Amino acid sequence: MSTRTPMSTHSPSTHTPSTHSPQPKWLDAEEQHAWREYLRATRLLESALDRDLQARGLQLSEYEIISMLSEQPDRRLRMSEIAQLVVQSRSRLTHTAGRLEKRGWVRREACPSDRRGIELVLTDLGYAEIQQMAPTHVDSVRRHLLAHLSRDDILALGRAMEAISAGIRSTGVCDEVSAVVGQPA
Repeated sequence: MSTRTPMSTHSPSTHTPSTHSPQPKWLDAEEQHAWREYLRATRLLESALDRDLQARGLQLSEYEIISMLSEQPDRRLRMSEIAQLVVQSRSRLTHTAGRLEKRGWVRREACPSDRRGIELVLTDLGYAEIQQMAPTHVDSVRRHLLAHLSRDDILALGRAMEAISAGIRSTGVCDEVSAVVGQPA
């Protein structure tokens, strides 16, 4: 759907003033250009990063999970916390965790503090795998993202993405990603 002003507007004969909704503030040409470039670049970047990891037999979504686990002092996190961090539904995360579990890279355990919750734990084998794959991923991030930006641009991009994330989270619009009624994790 285009974000520019449409060529035609609603017909007065089909809308009454009581059902008329306000028109959005349409994007100007520069905003439209920035929006489209953002969409293209993020899709290309994710595809490039995923392709480089797939050459090693791993998907980007899988790498992200085991990488986060490897950064924890005890190499474990609650499934619900991981779902929020990687912006995945719990059901999608459960599916991804199942693939990693079949490889022996993670295991699921009951949370010690809350037996209803489940933690994902990175195994020694999984830790060894992430150590082998990390150089591939870091090189990929450098080649496909960082090499094209100045240091100031990189830092500005980080601030911009953080502001966007915080703004979206503050609206509650994405709460369904992290909440499944009646299912603690």
